[in-house]
Amino acid sequence: MLRYALLFFIVAIIAAIFGFGGIAGTSAWVAKILVFVFLVLFVVSLIFGRG
Repeated sequence: MLRYALLFFIVAIIAAIFGFGGIAGTSAWVAKILVFVFLVLFVVSLIFGRG
């Protein structure tokens, strides 16, 4: 999942360089959501994985 967040972040940077503001904003938003989901799942696995 972290790979997808990084991929969308790279797409956002490339789109911003070429001037595609809508695509860059959407890709950055998706990357933020994926990073948040990754962090939540990581914390949950740390809490419940020790049992």
